[in-house]
Amino acid sequence: MATATRTAGPGPVKEGPAGGSKRGARAPRRTFRPRTLVITAVAWLLAALFLAPYLEMIVTALRPADELRDRTYLPDKLDWSNFIDVWKESSLGDNLQVTLLVAGGSTLLVLLVSLPAAYYTARMRFKGRKWFLLLVLVTQMFQPTALLVGLYREFYQLDMLNSVWTLILTNAAFNLAFAVWILTAYIGSIPPELEEAAMVDGTSRFGAMIKVTLPLALPGVVTAVIFTFISAWNEFVMGLTLSTEPSSQPLTVGINNFIGAYTVQWNYLFAASVVAIIPVVVLFAFIERHVVSGLTAGSVK
Repeated sequence: MATATRTAGPGPVKEGPAGGSKRGARAPRRTFRPRTLVITAVAWLLAALFLAPYLEMIVTALRPADELRDRTYLPDKLDWSNFIDVWKESSLGDNLQVTLLVAGGSTLLVLLVSLPAAYYTARMRFKGRKWFLLLVLVTQMFQPTALLVGLYREFYQLDMLNSVWTLILTNAAFNLAFAVWILTAYIGSIPPELEEAAMVDGTSRFGAMIKVTLPLALPGVVTAVIFTFISAWNEFVMGLTLSTEPSSQPLTVGINNFIGAYTVQWNYLFAASVVAIIPVVVLFAFIERHVVSGLTAGSVK
């Protein structure tokens, strides 16, 4: 009886699913479509357009005073002493401290008021609830400059000009409506059955709100925090009007003092601007993912 023998090549032979043999599957080659290349190029172009002013600000902050009028984009040497001089020869340190107190204090005050208001509005179906939410939305239409004269007269009569508490109260008042609106939408998207289960186990409603609802509503809370903090950090008109002493002015007003009637100290102006944007950029980089999820709260039910 003849026996059939099978010889293989130098490598091992693998049987395929249909009895065929193959030496190894190759990874599929990734092809780039023209549409993908165009979208990528446009995205890089937009990113460059947005980053160009910040790069110009950093370059000018490091430019020596005798090279400010040069047409070259990059200076011959970098003058790091601009940051030291602007810190020593101006009230930038006091302005930064005032801004930190105003932004942090107004954010804390907004959270203390908006969280209970948003929770009650989202959970309780009281009479006039829709009108209350509409009133909250309407208050966002008022510009701070339209109320500037009335606020100045009020704080002048109360002898509260050049006070940090004045700026904290005004910034908190103008950001409270947005925080209530976005927290109401986020808390309303959380199932109330979770709180009811906690209350069945003996937890009070306040305890259920703190232990159950608040952790789940953290993205919405972070969104309200970052928007309130940035709004208070960048506020200029109220700080310029309600604070007249250089040491009691916020950072935005202190930066504006480098613009004189006939000359502008561009190197000091941009050096102070770099110092002003660093805290906000760092804060936003840490909690950016919470902001995105908080903005989409309530969009899907």
